[in-house]
Amino acid sequence: MSLNIITIILPNYNSEKYLDDTLKSIISQSYKDWNLKIVDDNSNIETLNILKKYENEKNFEITYLKNNMGAGYCRNLAIKNTNSKYIAFIDSDDIWEKNKLLNQLNFMEKNNFQFTYTSYRTFNGINGKENFINPPKLFNYKKFIKNTSIATSTMMILRESINDIRFSDTKICEDYFFKCALLKKIGSAHLLDQILTRYRIRKDSLQSNKFRNLYWIWKINKEMNNLNFFENFFSLLMISINSIKKYGYK
Repeated sequence: MSLNIITIILPNYNSEKYLDDTLKSIISQSYKDWNLKIVDDNSNIETLNILKKYENEKNFEITYLKNNMGAGYCRNLAIKNTNSKYIAFIDSDDIWEKNKLLNQLNFMEKNNFQFTYTSYRTFNGINGKENFINPPKLFNYKKFIKNTSIATSTMMILRESINDIRFSDTKICEDYFFKCALLKKIGSAHLLDQILTRYRIRKDSLQSNKFRNLYWIWKINKEMNNLNFFENFFSLLMISINSIKKYGYK
């Protein structure tokens, strides 16, 4: 394997409370042949001060935007400047287990998979309560629009499979469209059934409002996935039911 076979993409905005833990979990990976592209979305000074500590870190590349453009723009910019064999994504408040990259890379290489994701556990960082999420072993597009259990921070994708697919420029749920478009193109994504990511549940995040999430999924389904009214309604109904099964009524 060549050096930096994996590019890790991290969009960042005002994450001063969590960013250190996320970056330390990347640096601590047992697999070392990666490079990290951080795109900072015009963060506050507290977040910038944290990033400055890592500017000379090996395999780190930090881009600072002068205007706030959204997570989709940040990820798309990083993808555009990537030529590694694989791309992995992580959000600025999530944490990887030590063997996340190693185990997932071996899983993909052994099976010649283009798109994989892992099991994960959710936590809120307040009372320490955790839930373990075991997604279905296989997703195709029709299954995913009813159950969105592929967490972005668990994904690893063959770069050439992405080609010109990009995240949407919607205010939220930009990763929902990306996953839909990718599954339409390549057909399927596969589960590595190991809990390798800790996914932080935040009350102050853009996606914490369930009704706002459903509105944007409806809009993406209608305008980008070209679902008719009944297909769209059934999609949101099943997504809601599966969300309750995963996270409860929080």
